Amino acid sequence: MKKLLVLLFSISLLWSPSGFADDISDFSIEGISIGDSLLDYMTEDEILEQIEINKGRYYYLEEPDKYAHVNLYKNLKQYDSLSLFIKNNSPNKYVTDNNEKYTILSLRGSKPYIENFDDCIKERNEIVEILSRMFPNTERYEQTPVYTPDPSGNSIFNTIFFVFASGSQIDAYCTKLEKTFRIKKNWTEGLSVSLTSSVVSDWMNGKK
Repeated sequence: MKKLLVLLFSISLLWSPSGFADDISDFSIEGISIGDSLLDYMTEDEILEQIEINKGRYYYLEEPDKYAHVNLYKNLKQYDSLSLFIKNNSPNKYVTDNNEKYTILSLRGSKPYIENFDDCIKERNEIVEILSRMFPNTERYEQTPVYTPDPSGNSIFNTIFFVFASGSQIDAYCTKLEKTFRIKKNWTEGLSVSLTSSVVSDWMNGKK
C-alpha cells in the first residue's frame, strides 16, 4: 500500500501499519506517486499546453530544458495545486510508449500563504515534526537561501529536507516572495511539500 502524504488544515501523515518507508516512491501526494504516468491524471494536450506555459522558467539552471514543468489544478482535495516534472519530451520524440514518455519524476503540493510567512512556517514545522519521527536516521538539513529567480535578492524560501540514501528527498518549505516580483510574475507564495527523485534533485542543483 502506498503511504499517503497529505496536507489538511490540521496536518496528518498516514502510513501503512507495515512499517516505515525506505524511499519516496512509497509516498503519494493527492494519490500521485513518483513513477506514475502523468497521462493517468491529464490528457496529452493538457500536458503539452503546460509544458509550453512553463517553458524557460528554469533559465538559471545549467541545463534549463532537461526536464519539463507541468502544473495540475483539477480534482485536488488537499492542495491548491500540484507541480510535476517529467523528462522533456523533445529528445524523446521516438519513444512510442507514452506512459514511459510522461513518467512523473518529481511532484510538489502547494498551499498559498500570501503575506503570511509566520503561519506558513508554523504549519511547515508540524509536517517536519511528523517526518522527523518517521525518519529518525535520515539526513535532515535546513536552509534559507535567497530565491534565485528574483533579481532583487529580496525573496527567500525556508526549507527543511530529508535526503535518502538513493539521493531522492522530501522537502517541506515556505516561500516568501518580494511583493513586486510576485505580482509581476503572477506567482504565489506559501507552503509546499515535495517528493523529488535523485535525477531531478541533481538537475535542480546544477549537476549534469
